[in-house]
Amino acid sequence: MSIAPGLLPEGLRDRLPPQAEAGSRLLHRVVVAIGKHGYARVSPPLAEFEEGLVGQLKSGGSRDLFRFVDPVSQRTLALRPDITAQVGRIAVSRMGHRHRPLRLAYGGTVLKLKATQLRPERELTQAGAELIGTDSLAAVIEILRVAVEALEVAGVTGITVDLTLPDLVETLAAGAMPLPADKIDAVRDMLDAKDAGGLAGLGADAYLPFIEAAGPVAPALAKLRAIAGPKALDKRIEAIEAIIAAIGDRVTLTLDPTERHGFEYQHWIGFSLFGQGLSGEIGRGGTYTIVHPGGREEKAIGFSLFIDPLVDAGLGVVEHKRVFLPLGTDPAQAEQLRAASWITIAALSAEDDAVALGCTHILRDGQPAAL
Repeated sequence: MSIAPGLLPEGLRDRLPPQAEAGSRLLHRVVVAIGKHGYARVSPPLAEFEEGLVGQLKSGGSRDLFRFVDPVSQRTLALRPDITAQVGRIAVSRMGHRHRPLRLAYGGTVLKLKATQLRPERELTQAGAELIGTDSLAAVIEILRVAVEALEVAGVTGITVDLTLPDLVETLAAGAMPLPADKIDAVRDMLDAKDAGGLAGLGADAYLPFIEAAGPVAPALAKLRAIAGPKALDKRIEAIEAIIAAIGDRVTLTLDPTERHGFEYQHWIGFSLFGQGLSGEIGRGGTYTIVHPGGREEKAIGFSLFIDPLVDAGLGVVEHKRVFLPLGTDPAQAEQLRAASWITIAALSAEDDAVALGCTHILRDGQPAAL
């Protein structure tokens, strides 16, 4: 059966003017903003050997791989669904000898095997930064500041940072709030779903207060402080207070201490990023570990920003001055106009129409005249 002209696979699309240019501009702005904090850009390949990429991905990420056979090596390759893991590979292999902390930035295309209801596109543009060699509070604050500044440079306003403590249940279950090993995952799922009845049914009533300790950061933190007993909460509370002091006047902060969806491989802190007027998440990040050859683990923290929602919201579009150059225009004059930030549209025939070609001006008597 033939494919209709112009038909694309589900989840893939063409970016047309001016959105295509806006996407490129936003990616550049974000990566440059990250780079100004000392993050050097790396550019991993779009595809890798399947077994290598699977080894880098966690939390079932290997299920999101688009696989194919390489005609050269006859081995299975996979297209990347995420760039973060590739940066980790570079950090422990080709840059394993570099002094830590190591600051790396990236930006490029990823391909998801399946779309979601919130994000029906499968081909996406991702940019971000990874700080490798530490997951300290100072590193967390730096990463948050870099992420917020990059979004602001891209034109995002009304930024909200939603904080979470991904390994809180495991930490408490091993000490202050004991749980049988076979119940930890179930309790975590019930908390993630805010299912009080499910928690009670598991005999995990001690964890019920965490359901209420979510929302705007000040009241949520007060409820977290009110949970008596667990000393493990003290350092987390102190860290959140430090984050409030560092960026609380710049963004809206919220807290959901037991949110786990999408944070399965993060450790002591994770965060999601949102913007006013933008649909869904526009970024996420947190602390994690990278495994070196031989099994040694290295601490790291980073974030990923999603460029496509910004483009869809109209960010990054710039109105250009477009001047029509009639037949016979001196090329040197056209070069001078382009040097002065004009876009020149040269006539190729006497029938070319300046308005139809989208020009805002026409060159008359050596000067651009408005149409």
